Amino acid sequence: MEQESLRDDAQLSQISNRKDEHIRICLERNVEAKSVRTGFEEIFLIHKALPEINLRNVKTETVFLKHRFSAPIIVESMTGGTERAMEINAVIASVVEELGLGMGVGSQRAALKNPSLERTFRIVRERAPRAFIISNIGGPQIVMEYGVKEIRRAVEMIEADALAIHLNPLQEAIQPEGETVYSGIIDRIRTIVDSLDVPVIVKETGAGISAEVARMLEDAGVACIDVAGAGGTSWAAVEYYRAVEYGDAAGQDLGLVLWDWGIPTAISLVEVAQSVNLPVIASGGLRSGLDIAKSIALGASMAGLARPILLSASKGYEETKRTICSLINQLRNVMFLVGAESIERLKRAPLVILGRTAEWLRVRGFKPEIYARREV
Repeated sequence: MEQESLRDDAQLSQISNRKDEHIRICLERNVEAKSVRTGFEEIFLIHKALPEINLRNVKTETVFLKHRFSAPIIVESMTGGTERAMEINAVIASVVEELGLGMGVGSQRAALKNPSLERTFRIVRERAPRAFIISNIGGPQIVMEYGVKEIRRAVEMIEADALAIHLNPLQEAIQPEGETVYSGIIDRIRTIVDSLDVPVIVKETGAGISAEVARMLEDAGVACIDVAGAGGTSWAAVEYYRAVEYGDAAGQDLGLVLWDWGIPTAISLVEVAQSVNLPVIASGGLRSGLDIAKSIALGASMAGLARPILLSASKGYEETKRTICSLINQLRNVMFLVGAESIERLKRAPLVILGRTAEWLRVRGFKPEIYARREV
């Protein structure tokens, strides 16, 4: 019994150390994709020289999963479980509360193992009593460790409005301590969907979701898919830098080879949006209000950002607020320039898809031409 307790303590310490290492590496290292791009650079909204609307009348408000947002922006799940993570969560939560947005927390696995760490997650609801908050647990954990009882506890811990189940097979494959148990996850997702009172979101973590996987998730009953495609932060890169620090040659080799692995974000978004009848969150390398606007025009209900907000949150509340307000201002001005007075009208804005993005979509059986024919 004592040996089992020691093993649990060692595993918990390992999880906490890994979370701090991930934060540090994301803040200090270049972990962006190298050769793969999001695909948004090959997507062009059509400028409207006669927008026939006034900029002051452009509204960015939207409703997502029955919750009203001031803009279609979610701060993606990032962290929790350590003191530094709690500080970051507190800053982000305070800003999304003031601006009328939403956010996710990082994996709550550490807090489920050690209740003393719950405060690093609960701070989010304390600072954001009205904001849309998303709980979070990993795919392998719902197979290997946790049943519905524990999942409910994670949701209740932060009074979450939704649960995110994150899929990160790429990252787990590169981590020396990674858990690559993915057999049976879809059945566990179906059970959780049927058992919870909050909607379940399934999200990737930087490698994208294909049309085939999206259909499996829709069949399992999930409420939303977060594509988290390739072209932004590379978790293969993050794990590569960890492997360097630990002298793990195999991890370094694998991280380098798979640095740019995945489905580019814009492509993943189109595949999912055209394959299922579910709201979709576009994330993975979004860096501007223009990217957000393109995402909405491609079929997303919301846009998610992580690393740009992490960089700001590490500098404090004012910088985080400035970053998000700038994104909303950029989005509003792009909407004006395409003549879209509302998010609903932006969803019908015509655009052109070129290059490798268009070629990929055609090869996969999708029709990029349909976007060019729409009219606001």
